[in-house]
Amino acid sequence: MTPPKPFIHDAKPPTGGETRFDENDASLWKLALEGSGAGAWDWNMQTGEQFHSHRWQEMLGYSYGEIEAHNRSFVQRIHPEDRERVERSFNLYLEGKTEIYSTELRLLCKDGSWKWILTSGMVVRRDNAGKPLRMIGTHVDIEERKQAETLLQQSEERWKLAMESTGDGIWDWHVQEGREFFSKRLLEMYGFTEEELQQNPDALDSRTHPDDLAQMLNDRQSHFDGITPTYRNEHRVRCKDGTWKWILTRGMVVSRDATGKPLRMVGTHTDITSSKQAEALVRQQAYFDPLTGLPNRRMLRDRIEQEIKRNRRDGKKMAVLFIDLDHFKEVNDTMGHDAGDLLLVEAASRLRACVREHDTVARMGGDEFTLLITELETGEHLEPLLQKLLVTLSSPFALHRERVFVSASIGVTICPEDGTEVETLYKNADQAMYEAKGAGRNRYSFFTPALHEAAMQRARITNDLHEALTGQQFELHYQPIVDLRNGEVRKAEALLRWRHPTRGMISPADFIPIAEVSDLIVDIGEWVFTAVTQQLQIWRTGLHPHFQVSMNSSPVQFRRRCPAEASWVQRLEAMGLPGMSLVVEITEGLLLETNEAVSAQLLEWRDSGIQVALDDFGTGYSSLAYLQKLDIDFIKIDQSFVQGLEPGGTQFVLCKAMVVMAHALGLRVVAEGVETAQQRDLLIEAGCDFAQGYFFSRPLPASQLQALLSDPGLGGRWVPATTLQGMQLLVIDDHPIVRQGMVAALRQLQEGVEILEAGDGARGLELLEAHPRIKAVLVDLEMVPLGGIPTIRQIRQIQPALPVLVVSGSEDPADFHAAMEAGADGYCPKSAGLRTMRHALRQVLGGTPYVPDFMEAARE
Repeated sequence: MTPPKPFIHDAKPPTGGETRFDENDASLWKLALEGSGAGAWDWNMQTGEQFHSHRWQEMLGYSYGEIEAHNRSFVQRIHPEDRERVERSFNLYLEGKTEIYSTELRLLCKDGSWKWILTSGMVVRRDNAGKPLRMIGTHVDIEERKQAETLLQQSEERWKLAMESTGDGIWDWHVQEGREFFSKRLLEMYGFTEEELQQNPDALDSRTHPDDLAQMLNDRQSHFDGITPTYRNEHRVRCKDGTWKWILTRGMVVSRDATGKPLRMVGTHTDITSSKQAEALVRQQAYFDPLTGLPNRRMLRDRIEQEIKRNRRDGKKMAVLFIDLDHFKEVNDTMGHDAGDLLLVEAASRLRACVREHDTVARMGGDEFTLLITELETGEHLEPLLQKLLVTLSSPFALHRERVFVSASIGVTICPEDGTEVETLYKNADQAMYEAKGAGRNRYSFFTPALHEAAMQRARITNDLHEALTGQQFELHYQPIVDLRNGEVRKAEALLRWRHPTRGMISPADFIPIAEVSDLIVDIGEWVFTAVTQQLQIWRTGLHPHFQVSMNSSPVQFRRRCPAEASWVQRLEAMGLPGMSLVVEITEGLLLETNEAVSAQLLEWRDSGIQVALDDFGTGYSSLAYLQKLDIDFIKIDQSFVQGLEPGGTQFVLCKAMVVMAHALGLRVVAEGVETAQQRDLLIEAGCDFAQGYFFSRPLPASQLQALLSDPGLGGRWVPATTLQGMQLLVIDDHPIVRQGMVAALRQLQEGVEILEAGDGARGLELLEAHPRIKAVLVDLEMVPLGGIPTIRQIRQIQPALPVLVVSGSEDPADFHAAMEAGADGYCPKSAGLRTMRHALRQVLGGTPYVPDFMEAARE
């Protein structure tokens, strides 16, 4: 006999749809089918490899692994009389003439006997040309049923008894008479007794699920017409208690009249509910998100592919929307993952309520959802939906009796304008979504070619970043941090620069965010640490033994903590550097991630002496609770506050409030972005400790900064002698309450200022002669016995260059001229307020006369 060959499979695909399985889900469906008692097989139609499950091999008397994992192992065991029928059934399925491949055959067992098997299967994957690549299916042991059917031919009563013993129910239909007899087991299968169900075909046909009825009747008629040799159908039947039970019904016409019309048909009902439930579970796990019940990424891809094909045919448009929940991580971190899951379930429900029934809402994972909006005429038709989505998701969520607020960033791409491939649409929507998030969140953004170009630019930068470290393209520039008390520089901030070999200097704003996303920031941060510590060794020897350098640390570095042997603390110790030599600058956003890892890292730094500065203070999520809870040493006022500094302005009030708050908490303050002398002076007046910015110096390479700081007169140029640190001021006024107010205001100028008081001119002159460190005098005009004008004249005889500021209740121009002629350097009316008085004092200390506003008005 010619050896059997594997079945051919170069046929056209069937017209009906096919279930698609992912490779990763193979174990799930195989396990589920094994649990139902069926054997499973999985055929790679390209290689011929065919997996046979434990149960499959046990049916034939083999131990697992004894049968070769190949299709020929199956074909060679088919009974010679069954091969032609099996191959015909197989080809009919591949040609699309049957919805499923299913046939009964005998297989050779290990002991040489033959066993009847029901084999069923389907193609689950094809190539682009439609050629089948993979097929999966089951083997069910029907030996007992076949034996029972044989007995039926010998004795109808014995046949019925045997079939009942297999657990199947039996039906016997006298077609022309309209009578159908149901066995006791069949009635029990649905919860009925013999008296409760009429013995006619409609009794069960009427209880068939509406979705299954048409196919059942079609399969039955096909057998009546002689198209199929047996009747076979799977459908649901409503039981007595209202539940639905899946059954497999099989039968055949056993007698016909002279014209060929069926007279009698007998068959069985087999309960396959457990198998169907297992299949449903496999499908649910393969295609649906277990938390929200939404379609998952796999099912969404299938639907998008189908919709793309339909759009090509109908000329319609569709949109893919990527939705990311803003601030969801904060909910997870503060309220726990259970609350986060509740929020995701509620968000899924809200999204479903916003779209039409034929649109798709899918969960991609985490806090990301994707919407497929179909049958669009133009992209503008999306605007009402997008607004609705934003409003819906920004409404409060009730979680554990608390109201929680999130929002959404939505990226939109249109097919076919933006692309006609699934991956292209995904990429476009993702880019648009990140554009919306970067623009402030709680908004939507449509994909544009410019976004694509920006994404390509980010990709190029990402690629080049991998070579930047090994190619020594990074360098550090250092910006001095000036002590506003005396102009000394004992600190500097290390700022990363990237000198690209072809693009020149690339701004950190362009590559740091990309490095953080790709986790390259961890390696870059380690390089910065090494370079900073090496420079510290040089400067603490050549500039000052207590020189300190600040360096920025990304939140990503906190999430990826270094192993203990590579920690910064131990590396500083190995280099002989104290912890105080380093300041690590963190962002306010990191405070929201105060998990155990962040707190442990800050604690380790505190114990070793490494100091921590909170960068860009005032622009993020700062909280007094965080400042008290965590080990912070400095706050750095963001340059956005410094740039708008004006005497008496809102920004000045805010800066001063930050300084007061920080000092009350034991923190020191650094102001960033100082560009003018006025900004410097107002920061000094606000009590700020340190400042940096272009007014002092741009960031410089290490060698240039060292040369700059070697200039002994530098401090005096950066913070002029008008600084009041360590100075004495003399206030002469005969009104005690007014004098006390002036003294209190002057003490707010700067720490370390000493104020001397005198109630009249004579006492003031005595103090001036006794205290040569007095650097300025503030004097009233109307005093007795010695008034302000003669007091000023005598001050000029004692110290001709000493700055004198008149603070008077008079706004008479004649008094102004008299005071200036007597030798005063400025005139400030008391009605102008104490802030103006401080400003006037600084001006005269700087060598510029102060003229009040009322004199400017008088001149006009």
